[in-house]
Amino acid sequence: MVDFLANYGYWGLFIGAFLAGSILPFSSEILLSGLLLAGANPTLCLIAATAGNTVGGMTCYWLGKLGKMDLLERRFGIKEEKVRLWSERLRNKGAILGIFGFLPFVGEIIEVALGYLRSNAWFVCLFIAIGKGLRYFVWMMAHIYFAG
Repeated sequence: MVDFLANYGYWGLFIGAFLAGSILPFSSEILLSGLLLAGANPTLCLIAATAGNTVGGMTCYWLGKLGKMDLLERRFGIKEEKVRLWSERLRNKGAILGIFGFLPFVGEIIEVALGYLRSNAWFVCLFIAIGKGLRYFVWMMAHIYFAG
C-alpha cells in the first residue's frame, strides 16, 4: 500500500496521512520518509502530510459529533466508555487540546471526544493542524539529520 501511494507523490502522501489521521491504522511517516528519500520537496511534503492528517483528524471529530457511539464501537473498536472518560477529562479545557491529536493510541479518541463535546470545529481544526504539523516537522528534521 505504501508503494502504491508513493507512486502518487504528494497526493499519495495526502491520502496516506488522511488514513493515518483517521481511525484506520496506517503509518504516514514511512511514506513521508520514502518521498523525501526520492527527492520530493520537503515543504510540499509537510503541507500534504499535515493537510491530509488534519482532515483525517477532523473525520474523527465529526464521528464524535454525530454521537453514534454504537457505530464507533462496532465498526472501529472505539469503546463508548473511553470516549466518555476522555470527554470528562477534556470538558472545560477547550479545543486547544486538539493539539494532542497526533499522539499514538489516544489522539483519535481525543478528537472523537472533542466532537462529542461539541467543541468549536474551527478551533479544533486549527489546533489539530498545529499538533500534526509539528509532529511531521520533527519527523522530517530527524529524517534529514539521520538520512542526510
